[in-house]
Amino acid sequence: MELFAPDFWHWWMLAVALVIIEILAPAFFALWMAVAASITGITLYLTPEMAWEYQVFLFALLSVASIVAWRLYYSKNPITTDEPLLNRRGEQYVGRVVTLKEAIVDGQGKVNIDDSTWKVEGEDCPAGTKIKIISINNVMFQVEAVK
Repeated sequence: MELFAPDFWHWWMLAVALVIIEILAPAFFALWMAVAASITGITLYLTPEMAWEYQVFLFALLSVASIVAWRLYYSKNPITTDEPLLNRRGEQYVGRVVTLKEAIVDGQGKVNIDDSTWKVEGEDCPAGTKIKIISINNVMFQVEAVK
C-alpha cells in the first residue's frame, strides 16, 4: 500500500487553489500551473493506475511547458491598448502648447496645465510666453518657445 497516492480530484483541488492564488496575487504564473494540475487530474481520471511519481513528473513537465508556451506566445503577440498613455499623465501633455505661469529663469520655470502646476526646463523666457512641451524627464517638462 502506498503512503501517498493522490486521486484525480486532488489535482483538481490543487488547480482550484492555484486559480484562487492567481486571483488574489495576479502574476499570470499560477494560472498555468492550474492548467497543468487540471490536465494531470484528467489524465489520472482516464488512467487511474498511474503511479504518484509519474503524476508529479507529469504535473512538473506540464507546468514548465505551459509557462514557457505562454511566454513565447505573449512575446510574439503582446496585448495592445487603445490608450497606451493612460497611466503616464506627463507623457499625455507632450506636443501641447501652453502659456508660462512663471518665467523660465536659469533654465527652470513653472506652467499650469489643467489643474496642476508643472516644472519646466528650457531656454529663458518671460511669463506669458507660449511654449511647446517636447518631452518629459521624470516630472519636469522639457520645453521650447513657440515662434
